[in-house]
Amino acid sequence: MSNTLDKETLQQASPKLAEITHSLLFADIWQRDILTPRERSLITLACLVALGREKQLGWHMRFAAENGLSRRELSEAFTHLAFYAGWPAAVTALHYLPDEALPEDQRTEEKRPCR
Repeated sequence: MSNTLDKETLQQASPKLAEITHSLLFADIWQRDILTPRERSLITLACLVALGREKQLGWHMRFAAENGLSRRELSEAFTHLAFYAGWPAAVTALHYLPDEALPEDQRTEEKRPCR
């Protein structure tokens, strides 16, 4: 079996888990309108980084790009996570940050106080 599981290899490895992943996680939970897909991607990546689930990071980073997160925003999120999830977790996440396929953030920077 491949070292990474995508939709097809998950289907081969565990048809039931693939079915539940599609029908419950992506067709239901990810579709709820209380959080945007962009917000869900940030939450998911933060959890994966904090829990050290690095084999899932590449796929979810590409999915985050589809959901509108830029490379710059993901880099900033991982920098922020270094203080909460640990330096090694953040550095590992940066290793999986692809150079391609992630749009650069075109928004202007706005300085905001945190309180």
